[in-house]
Amino acid sequence: MDQARTRERLCGCYVTVPSMFQDDDMELNLPAMRRHVRFLLDGGIATGNAVLLAGGAAGDFSTMTFDERRQVAETVVEEAGGQVPVVMGAQTTSTREVIELARTAERVGAEYIQVSAPFYFNHTEEDFYEYVVAAAEAADVGIIVYNTFWTSVGLSMNLVERMVELPNVIGLKWAVPAISGMSFEKVIHQFGKRLSVIDNQGRFVTSHILGGRAIETHICNHWPQWGVRTWEMLERGEYAEVQRDMVHVCAPYYDLWAEMEEYTSGDGYLDKLCMELVGLDSSRCRPPTRDVREKYREKARRMLIECGTPGVLGT
Repeated sequence: MDQARTRERLCGCYVTVPSMFQDDDMELNLPAMRRHVRFLLDGGIATGNAVLLAGGAAGDFSTMTFDERRQVAETVVEEAGGQVPVVMGAQTTSTREVIELARTAERVGAEYIQVSAPFYFNHTEEDFYEYVVAAAEAADVGIIVYNTFWTSVGLSMNLVERMVELPNVIGLKWAVPAISGMSFEKVIHQFGKRLSVIDNQGRFVTSHILGGRAIETHICNHWPQWGVRTWEMLERGEYAEVQRDMVHVCAPYYDLWAEMEEYTSGDGYLDKLCMELVGLDSSRCRPPTRDVREKYREKARRMLIECGTPGVLGT
């Protein structure tokens, strides 16, 4: 693996592709996923301004079998056709399984895997370090370490420093607890030249100024042009414009998401509802996440219209 090239390609909008299901039996709807990837590409998503995450949390990885996760990643890679890099979600509670997920990602042509600390148990830093080492030794793919501090161990500065030395560790998907001093800024400043840091906290301006190389944005799933434009403005240093636009477009989206979290849990349900509202293929998330579409359809529709989203049905 060409470490410098692999790190350089991990930039732009980090698009968490939802997994589609048949509404009657909740089986995978892979043709719908192919159409969605094509929609993203047609909307300007490409190498240099984005990467696609297949089978992450917003992609229902926790409710899928191993084979389904393989099918989802394979589908996204095939439809992307080399036009944009693909990450395979590889989060799991088992080191044996993360090894197989890494090998599967390499076989299907994903350039990266996304890993985070195993959940359920509150694992130690050394547990997580050995877990990442096992994935790194298993396959020739770039590894993105995701700091899911809310499910298990969080990453300390010392642990990030150790992981940077692993040759396959290319990226860091970074978020920190709300009360954390300046640890969000410190890590990006310290490791931004050695890792591609992905902002998972919505601080796009701050992270880009400090050397962050990617932004996690759900908006791309229903409005890819917005994400492409935002990344281009960041690269030009138009920070005031980006911040104002985020307040107009991102803040209402996340406000509605926070409200929906009182009704159900999981990820990706608002992505899918917004996709449906602009005429794209969609579905509910698999249970136990409840179907949000009827309860929140009108609120989401009004939110999209007020944000200036193009193509909202009924407008």
